Amino acid sequence: MRRIEDYGLSQKEYQHILETLAREPNDVEIAMISVMWSEHCSYKHSKSSLRRLPTKGPRVIQGPGENAGVVDIGDGLAVVFKMESHNHPSAVEPFHGAATGVGGIVRDVLAMGARPIALLDSLRFGDLSEPRVKYLFSGVVSGISFYGNCIGVPTIAGEIYFHPCYTQNPLVNVMCVGLAEQRHLKFSKAVKSGASLLLVGSLTGRDGIGGASFASETLSEESESKRPCVQIADPFMEKLLIEACVEAANLDTVLTIQDLGAAGLTSACSEIAAKVNKGVRIDLSRVSVREKGMSPVEILLSESQERMLLVVERGEEERVESIFKKWGLRAARIGEVTDDGFFTALYDGKIVAQIPAALLTQAPLVELDPTPVLLSPSCVELPMPRNLEEVFLELLASPNICSKRYVFEQYDHMVGIDTVVRPGHDAAVLRIKGTSKALAMTADCNPFYCSVDPYVGAQIAVCEAARNLIVVGAEPLALTDCLNFGDPDKPQVAYQFEMTINGMRDAATALNIPVVSGNVSFYNETEASRVHPTPIVGMVGLIEDASRICSASFKNPGDVIVLLGPMSDDQRLCEYTRLIHKIEHVLPPKIDLELEKRVQRCCLNAIKDGLLNSAHDLSEGGLAVGLAECCIFGGIGAVCELWNDSRADFLLFGEGQSRILVSLVEENLERLIQLAKNENVPIAVLGRVTGDRLVVKLNGRKLIDQPVRKIKEVYESSLQRLVNQ
Repeated sequence: MRRIEDYGLSQKEYQHILETLAREPNDVEIAMISVMWSEHCSYKHSKSSLRRLPTKGPRVIQGPGENAGVVDIGDGLAVVFKMESHNHPSAVEPFHGAATGVGGIVRDVLAMGARPIALLDSLRFGDLSEPRVKYLFSGVVSGISFYGNCIGVPTIAGEIYFHPCYTQNPLVNVMCVGLAEQRHLKFSKAVKSGASLLLVGSLTGRDGIGGASFASETLSEESESKRPCVQIADPFMEKLLIEACVEAANLDTVLTIQDLGAAGLTSACSEIAAKVNKGVRIDLSRVSVREKGMSPVEILLSESQERMLLVVERGEEERVESIFKKWGLRAARIGEVTDDGFFTALYDGKIVAQIPAALLTQAPLVELDPTPVLLSPSCVELPMPRNLEEVFLELLASPNICSKRYVFEQYDHMVGIDTVVRPGHDAAVLRIKGTSKALAMTADCNPFYCSVDPYVGAQIAVCEAARNLIVVGAEPLALTDCLNFGDPDKPQVAYQFEMTINGMRDAATALNIPVVSGNVSFYNETEASRVHPTPIVGMVGLIEDASRICSASFKNPGDVIVLLGPMSDDQRLCEYTRLIHKIEHVLPPKIDLELEKRVQRCCLNAIKDGLLNSAHDLSEGGLAVGLAECCIFGGIGAVCELWNDSRADFLLFGEGQSRILVSLVEENLERLIQLAKNENVPIAVLGRVTGDRLVVKLNGRKLIDQPVRKIKEVYESSLQRLVNQ
């Protein structure tokens, strides 16, 4: 007797299936529905909430609902991007879990007809002192490096945080950015009845079967047994697939391109059909399989990598097949688009499944039951450290602040020779060949802010991502997100998710930055712990004149160092309170969205006017760490003198928002002051770029005096030392 629970379905959901079909589904059909109705594929817990996000804007060509978002950048070009997670696979098989995460997001961008040009990764791990965390860390970084380097797409930006809540459940979020001519973009709505379905790329095997369902479960001790749910990566096949699909996308007779990711053929076929009220009829016997004796269910649900589905005008199949043959790839005609609205699958001449395509793609939504979390923030009076210079060096060595050079030097960030600003700065920048333009990219989220106030934490994530683009001279275009949470059926998690959506909505609306794509990853927890709410924000910006690109590095002796934004002594949550005082349960820094808009506008205008030699967002570690990074990047020192009655530790290390550190020649200072005045932005002259030491004084008393050589060594070697000890 069939146990509905074994398929991850509720009795209510099964009753809905019976009513829709007016019969019992067979074993193949129920397997297809169960995977498509998993959280990973259906978004049944989050779809209603996501509708509150702003998704429209004057540059938006395609918002959520396709494989990736598309934004107009002028000259007939479009930038295409999306972010996704591969958390559960990476927890049980870190190398292939991370590698296939890269491959999957690349194919999402490829499916829109775009050439992938950049990768970004946002990672979360537990304490590096634990052997298993080191194993996960090493495997994930190696998997990302292996795949990205082999396919020739540069990994140019990202971020990494460490906290015990990620010990058993690391987060591996990957973003891909692509470039396309607008006339060659591909959309699902182009599907026509009678068009042929071509399955191209790798053979179909048993790897990855049940992966979507696995990604929709809480991790447990049994998760190790689900390694077969993790797909096997073949980046060399992916490279061929990229070139063949980019070439095929130039043909008008190729109507649609679809990635075979979660749920494989079932998902790809049902989604293109249901979006335009069509059906599909496929013959599973025509699918080239890797292993003998594969059943219809295995073929339908296989998540073997490096495969794509092309919808091609009838009569044009041979022309498309010849392109894939040229690149040494298989292209099998497996079926056609129909008018009947059904997903019909045949095997050995017999129908093994026939269900409405819309039934597969329209899982009943689950209403969240959020319960407000009553915070009890600590109100302890923190003692003043005896030696602020020691605190400064300890913060520079923190794995959440120090340079991630040890990681990004394993990635080829120069392949394609378009990388202008490399990893390690506020945002990476790629030039666009044949134009004067460049694209800036970043991924951001401080999970510690979100853990105590998800609404404010989400706002800060959006604002910091935008600020990181602003300081390189880019106008933010749009954002993608990857929202990582625990079990949404738990009222506390539901509340965290709802508040996060509200925070992102309010910040994105205030900054006029639409959300064009994204991903939700639930069930990131074990029986012992749950990850912090971690809403990663990936953002892309446009630089119209690449000669105006700015960077964080101090450059010229004698340049004036200026702070745009408030001189903050915020005593709220920051890396200083966490690392030095071991206190996490205090509220995050405040964020004033109107002030944030003005500070960003002031800085961007100053860069466009050619006033600034450097600009750097202040975030983790506050002013002292920001000054240190500018010195390290530029290989030159600075002397700063602060005049303030506030506590020295919070002036140096507090993480007050809406602040940008800039440097410029003195003759431009008056113009910058006037710009700040026009925008009603606080501005303060802090000191000058000079010498080979970083010196910071408060009211005449020296607080920090360190050689740039020493702070650079601490900053750049600490992560590798932690990994290798």
